[in-house]
Amino acid sequence: MRHLTLNETFMAVLAGLVALSIAVTLLGAWLSRRTIDPVRQQRLALVNSRMRASWSIVAMFSVAFALGTGALLFVFALASFFALRNFVSLTPIRPADHWALVLAFYVITPLHYVLIGLGNIGTFTVFIPVYVFLLLPVVMALKQDNERYLERVAKVQWGLMICVYSISHAPAILQIGSPEVGERGPLLLAYFLLVLYVADLAQVITSAALGGTALKSDPNKTWAGVMVAATVAGLLGTALWWMTPYRWWQSTLMSIIVASSGFLGSVVLSSVKKSLGARDWDTGIVGVRAVLDRLDALAFAAPVFFHLTAWLYSR
Repeated sequence: MRHLTLNETFMAVLAGLVALSIAVTLLGAWLSRRTIDPVRQQRLALVNSRMRASWSIVAMFSVAFALGTGALLFVFALASFFALRNFVSLTPIRPADHWALVLAFYVITPLHYVLIGLGNIGTFTVFIPVYVFLLLPVVMALKQDNERYLERVAKVQWGLMICVYSISHAPAILQIGSPEVGERGPLLLAYFLLVLYVADLAQVITSAALGGTALKSDPNKTWAGVMVAATVAGLLGTALWWMTPYRWWQSTLMSIIVASSGFLGSVVLSSVKKSLGARDWDTGIVGVRAVLDRLDALAFAAPVFFHLTAWLYSR
């Protein structure tokens, strides 16, 4: 039996993703017309909103995959840039923080992705959490503004960790240097994104359909929806094991870990928003959801997936 080429595999995955998106879009519209419960209507509105946004995301990443590693890195770098902008928009900033933010947006973020493109994974893993974490407090201290200094430094550093360092672990999957991964890097990234996308979608769909006890951090999700999503992710991981260097049972466990860590990421960043007195990360455009609202799950799941895979195949 002939094995599918890399391009054929991508086309098959893309076709399946488009079919799934069409099915969920139609299902969401049908349920919205038949639901009278206001809580479920709110949750279904979230499902429909995510599906509308997903079409542009699927199209963007499909083009990036087709164009190669450089295009993917550029797309993720843009995502990190705008996610960091969302994060900074809700945190108190003083004039003395100007140069630290200029460094974060226009020097640190692109340089971090250049390190991934060069395959310098050793430097990539310590660049922000070691060198940048030591540099930024110095830059901010030199301005001699001590009002809420520690809080301001911590917020810029944490924004870089979540929006740049954590999110960048997704394209870094392409650079896992081991014989087992080899040329499977693009397939492994597609596997990770697909499992995370389906798990997140399953959470909001089943929460809207099944109801139950809502999460305090996110009233649009319920514990029933979270459990169903983890199960769906496990089944999907088992079905897609052939895209990975894992054995089938390792793929099952890894997909459940991806779904669980993604859920924890959405909970944490939702708590951050609430602590700042906001419902959503600010975009500056009424009715438009922010990049960080879309990537909150990926920000936690990507580092876990990257480092677990690197650990499994670097021994």
